[in-house]
Amino acid sequence: MPARLWRHGSRLLTEGAATGAQPAIRIFGRWARGPLLSVMRLWRRNIQLRVVASTLLLSLAVVMVLGVVVMGQVRNGLLESKRQTAQSQAEGGFSVALDLAADAADTGNGQPIDSRNWLNSTVLQLASGGQGVYSVVALSSELSKPFPGESDLTRWAPRGSQDVQPTQSISAEMREALDRDPATHRQYGTIVRPDGQTEKALVVGRRLTDNQGNPYQLYYLFPFAQEEKSLSLVAGTIATAGVFLVALLGAIAWLVVRQVVTPVRMAARIAERLAAGRLQERMKVSGEDDIARLGESFNKMARNLQLKIQQMEELSRMQRRFVSDVSHELRTPLTTVRMAADVIHEARTGFDPATARSAELLLSQLDRFESLLADLLEISRFDAGAAQLEAEPTDLRDVVKRVVEGAEPLAERKGGRLLVRGASRPVVAEVDPRRIERVLRNLVVNAIEHGEGRDVVVRLAAGRDGRAVAVAVRDYGIGLRPGDAERVFSRFWRADPARARTTGGTGLGLSISVEDAHLHGGRLEAWGEPGGGAQFRLTLPRTAGDPLRGSPLPLEPRDSRAGLERRAARELPSQQVPQPPVAVAADGGGGQDGHRGDGYGSDGNAR
Repeated sequence: MPARLWRHGSRLLTEGAATGAQPAIRIFGRWARGPLLSVMRLWRRNIQLRVVASTLLLSLAVVMVLGVVVMGQVRNGLLESKRQTAQSQAEGGFSVALDLAADAADTGNGQPIDSRNWLNSTVLQLASGGQGVYSVVALSSELSKPFPGESDLTRWAPRGSQDVQPTQSISAEMREALDRDPATHRQYGTIVRPDGQTEKALVVGRRLTDNQGNPYQLYYLFPFAQEEKSLSLVAGTIATAGVFLVALLGAIAWLVVRQVVTPVRMAARIAERLAAGRLQERMKVSGEDDIARLGESFNKMARNLQLKIQQMEELSRMQRRFVSDVSHELRTPLTTVRMAADVIHEARTGFDPATARSAELLLSQLDRFESLLADLLEISRFDAGAAQLEAEPTDLRDVVKRVVEGAEPLAERKGGRLLVRGASRPVVAEVDPRRIERVLRNLVVNAIEHGEGRDVVVRLAAGRDGRAVAVAVRDYGIGLRPGDAERVFSRFWRADPARARTTGGTGLGLSISVEDAHLHGGRLEAWGEPGGGAQFRLTLPRTAGDPLRGSPLPLEPRDSRAGLERRAARELPSQQVPQPPVAVAADGGGGQDGHRGDGYGSDGNAR
């Protein structure tokens, strides 16, 4: 039981520590994310930085490779020179030791010199000439005999220079090698100083005999202090030269890239100014190289572009003026013709059938001509910037009611109905009632025209934040092909040019509607799918001039085929996807279902 409690407590402490560390990690991540994103953004947008950084990295890699190669060559050369010098000096010392042993073997009086005293003097004599260059060490051999008068196998005490620890500086492997073979042996080892410091060295040893014929081991230790100083000097020189070389290559890369990048940046700035409408901007050209030719070509392009734009602007002004002048000039003769046509139309009962029918056709075509002329005049006002907004607080339910009442006869002839949803609450905004009524009339008439005799649903909604209102017109007719939603607001554009118009449209209604929406600071958008109908959404700010951030109604209706398929895939993956409804149930035209945030009925769907 105590063990279980201990494990449980340990797990709680671990989990608590991990939980406490997570906020710190998140704070650190947020703190480091800003500078990291700034550096990444600068790296992506600055080609000069990328080129210079790449040059520095590649130069650094090359310098490091060259440094490694050069250091290897220098080290190998120093080691070879050290081996040759050490071998020569050691062989000379060994010869001297042999000569000293031969000289001390016979003193002339028949009494040999004590070998221990002789060895001490020999080591001191050999080491006296190598101060700072080498050290001398003499060790006993396993093959040596005991001293006279001694019964044990006591060997000589180790002897060596005062700056070295004899037994610790010579490895056991080398001592065994000398006992096996009297030839000269070399080995890389470590000199141990009396103060405990160590130093790499080359050890050269050989087995010799003393003045009494007993074998002993004589070693020469050559430290690498001078070679290490030389290597450090070479490494420092290479590092200094490498740093200067990398910095020089970076500066060269920066200067070279700057000569190319500066004109490109200048061209980018000039292009941005040209795009902003400052068509007189030009690049400064100097020299005759490729960059200069690029600048001349850019300036030539800018001049041609300016000329073409000026020609197009002049042509556009002439076109707008022509449309405006013709529209105004046609009003007087059209008024006269209209008066004459009214007189003829009123007297048509006394004409023969063919003449009476001609009078009716004349009047209907005059109505269409007047509508086209009015649209042309309105378009010319928008083009000239002379359109004015007469905004006043208006309940859009009243506007929708007038539009629906005016379009009901056309809907009845088509065999459908006009249904209003979301009209149970006021939808008030500062708008120009005349312009908004014209927009909604165009949308409703188009929905009836392309609705294939099915019902048309008009939805109203006000944003919960009180900043926007919206009106959507939904039909279930032929719909829109992919890409038509962007082109449907173009002037004189028709989704199906071969389709007959029973209402005599001019092809300018949606274009004028878009301009009216923009004049209010709002948006007019379209959605549609082939065979699934279309929906047009008008979104307006509640207060004229306020920025528009969203819409209280979705652009794609919830009863669209794509929406139904997505919901069916989430909710009923094993069942058949339901088909979109053909008609929408009436709610009395007054939206008695109550207003919801999305503009749909109480069940959230159009039934």
